[in-house]
Amino acid sequence: MSELSGILLVNKPRGISSNSVVNIVKHALGAKKTGHLGTLDVLGEGLLPVTVGKGTRLFDYYLNKDKEYITNFKFGITTDTLDLEGPITHSDNKVITLQDLQNVLQSHIGKINQMPPAYSAKKIKGQKAYDLARRGEKVELKPKLIEIYDISLLGQTEHNAFDLKVHCSSGTYIRSLCRDIASSLSTYGVMQRILRTRCGEFDLKDAFTLDEIKNGNYKLIPLDCLFEFEKTKLNDNETQRILNGVNIKIDKQDGIYKAYGKEEFLGLLEVKNGQASFYLRLI
Repeated sequence: MSELSGILLVNKPRGISSNSVVNIVKHALGAKKTGHLGTLDVLGEGLLPVTVGKGTRLFDYYLNKDKEYITNFKFGITTDTLDLEGPITHSDNKVITLQDLQNVLQSHIGKINQMPPAYSAKKIKGQKAYDLARRGEKVELKPKLIEIYDISLLGQTEHNAFDLKVHCSSGTYIRSLCRDIASSLSTYGVMQRILRTRCGEFDLKDAFTLDEIKNGNYKLIPLDCLFEFEKTKLNDNETQRILNGVNIKIDKQDGIYKAYGKEEFLGLLEVKNGQASFYLRLI
């Protein structure tokens, strides 16, 4: 029996860690291996692509895919975590209007050297920043180049609180974006809610709840359905050689191809000058 493999799109609920979701999926599917394609904070919700079996090898391939979020920012207060998980550390009485916010959003679109939050999973000398912060130790992080492709102001939800849609590069901290927008408004800010709606080509509308998954009502995306490349079939000798790390001769134009051995999807091959090697190996 072949190993169960693919990607399962999960609608992660608020209040549970991404790793807990992965373990629930692993148990529900009876899978040997599971992982995910990008952590959502415990207070975060929405799309979490969970990799199953050979799909766990896709992490690096999807590492730099862009993301889309709907988030709620409240101005006039902040916390040490920049979200509702931490205690309030600063506040003021400044009132922010829709027009005030709209006036500064354009300046936050583009490539930005963004400082991660102190309470983040960034590693400092092998230790996660949030572990150091929780112990009261000094957290010295470095800014990272990220890109905000677009920010849409969706509306005001309460006093000083607004919903926004953010399209950004991988590695962007929405909590940090809230802090930086607040700074440009000469006030404080805290992220009250974050919902991930898209991750690369995956969309929240195609995701399943944990209850649906536990009840067997889900659809696992086969690995070969993730790639829109021409197929190529390898014979047994070619399959054995490519799996042993040996380039093979192939009569194909230069490019990327979906490779199959017998009926099994092997991964992606890259062809250059009649020679093929793995571009992405899934077996």
